[in-house]
Amino acid sequence: MKYLVLLLVIVAVLWLARSRPRVARPDRAAKSDRAAPQAMIECTHCGVHLPRAEAVAGLQGHYCSDAHRLAHGDSR
Repeated sequence: MKYLVLLLVIVAVLWLARSRPRVARPDRAAKSDRAAPQAMIECTHCGVHLPRAEAVAGLQGHYCSDAHRLAHGDSR
């Protein structure tokens, strides 16, 4: 008799677990909140890699800051 009750409890728990409403998971393709990958470039003066959007452009290359552009002798 105790095995029958145990079996009924297990069946009830499994039934309840499957009948719960599922949380909708966002589709990976639908995630547009992530930023697109950016091209990485190297600072001509020190060699640090940084995104192209954050680089300082000079006549002799790209730099991580104005200080490195000036230290390298590039005056735009």
